[in-house]
Amino acid sequence: MTASSPQTTAFPRSTPPGQRRLSIASVWQDSITVFWGDWLDLRARLTQIAASGLISPLIYIVAFGLGLGNSIRPGTSISSDYGSYLEFILPGMVALSSMAISFGGTTFSICGERLFSKTFEEMLLLPVHPLALHLGKMLAGILRGLMTSGAVILVAILFTGKVWSFINPLFWLVLLLNCAVFAGIGVITGLRVKSLESVGLYNNFLIVPMSFLGATFFDPATLPGVLKVVVYCLPLTYATTGLRAAAYQPSQFPWINVVVLLALALGLCWAGAHQFSHQQD
Repeated sequence: MTASSPQTTAFPRSTPPGQRRLSIASVWQDSITVFWGDWLDLRARLTQIAASGLISPLIYIVAFGLGLGNSIRPGTSISSDYGSYLEFILPGMVALSSMAISFGGTTFSICGERLFSKTFEEMLLLPVHPLALHLGKMLAGILRGLMTSGAVILVAILFTGKVWSFINPLFWLVLLLNCAVFAGIGVITGLRVKSLESVGLYNNFLIVPMSFLGATFFDPATLPGVLKVVVYCLPLTYATTGLRAAAYQPSQFPWINVVVLLALALGLCWAGAHQFSHQQD
């Protein structure tokens, strides 16, 4: 009789964190898991989040729309297609509020986890693809932006009485893409900054200038050539002009705006996944 050789049992090799095989289904499921962690915190502050981005747009509406707007007549500085200057700037206010909260809320959330609570390292150890980490955080930023802009939309409907203009699917498509772009920028900014003071620099040199130069208060078609090029380099310009067309002139909607915003969102997803894969905290 021959001695039987010992049998060995093969165990599957564990996948290192952040190195799971990329598939749409697994990335989406993991993204929802990451998002759910932020949602548990957000759901306790829904009213606060919705109201936090409403103050600045209301100030702009009163100061520019009702104050300065009385001296601006349709057909002079703006097209005669709009009933008033207030009506002209309201889609821009929606874009402005969604930009500010999607960026600011996402950035400060990640900074708080990285620099103060020190819980961010635990998320980096999750056995998920880096793209899922970025998408989960971006989805939370999109939700913040949609909640705040939803409050501004209610104000716009009250001022204009045009309900369908601000709730049609094309309007919400552009709004969703705008939130995705600035939430993506917020994720990358939150991963890169070393202190809250650095967040202030990004806000002062990126968000604040874009608030006034992103076609919110003027029609970029009336600008000289050089300035027009500068204005159309800003993502907010495509969101503002897209929302304005979706609300008042859907038959003349510039579909290139959707292409640009979608391309930016996808590019930021790639950049965010790359940053997560090399993040060390």
